[in-house]
Amino acid sequence: MTWLEGLQKALQYMEEHLDEKLETSEIAKQACLSSFHFQRTFSVLTDTTVGEYIRRRRLSCAGQELMNKELRVLDAALKYGYESPEAFTKAFRKQHGSTPSDIRNGKGKLTIYNPFSIQILLKGAEPMNVKIVEMEGFQAIGKKRSFSYKEGENFREIPRFWSEANGDGSTEALAAWNNGQIRGILGICTDTNSENKDMNYWIAAASTKEAQQGYDTITIPPSKWAIFAVHGAMPDSMQQTWKKIYGEWFPTSGYMQVASPQLEVYGEGNPHSANYYSEIWIPVERP
Repeated sequence: MTWLEGLQKALQYMEEHLDEKLETSEIAKQACLSSFHFQRTFSVLTDTTVGEYIRRRRLSCAGQELMNKELRVLDAALKYGYESPEAFTKAFRKQHGSTPSDIRNGKGKLTIYNPFSIQILLKGAEPMNVKIVEMEGFQAIGKKRSFSYKEGENFREIPRFWSEANGDGSTEALAAWNNGQIRGILGICTDTNSENKDMNYWIAAASTKEAQQGYDTITIPPSKWAIFAVHGAMPDSMQQTWKKIYGEWFPTSGYMQVASPQLEVYGEGNPHSANYYSEIWIPVERP
């Protein structure tokens, strides 16, 4: 199964099970990805989370069924996983701007979110600079925090994490300890076993030294890496490159991402400069 087929299968699975309890781990299995990698891929491609997409689709379906008088309000609430009509009405009004009763009585309008479909973008004007490199495993020293994808917590809190690390001298210390295979400060994205959080994020540096107090170590396994050059000011250039990787490169490359840490590598210089250079490292394999 190709990368494209896997994502489409996951979308179809969600659509067919909207009126059942959906676990992200089970959805990710349809795409042959870990829960972490599927959620990250999904959020980069769609600018929304898996949970938010499911919520929008459920409320869209509920609205259409209420408009056609196929369900009572209570039945719609129960069908689409709400514990009470009150909770359902609150979520329904937030999306549609009308109450379920209004819609069933022929009043108000619906805001419908149609199912996503994955399409290949054929673009040649701006080629991607990528190389495939095999590398032995290595150790990195850094600081770690856990984040959730819910309500965009990761998008809000990771930049704050960087601001804190830059302000308290952590990135300067890491730069001094950076004697490993990769030069630069690393943003490392990994899976987490926490029930409440979806990802671990490290601000780190490749180093053979022992971790000082307040820092931990992480071992990056041997991997075949797809390394993408990123040119331009942060954070826009990094975000746009992630989108091109998932929207353009993976669908046509023949590679699949591996359930292993992903790296953002930040070099020296002014990160807000139009000439700033950084990299994205993704572990890959041929299916």
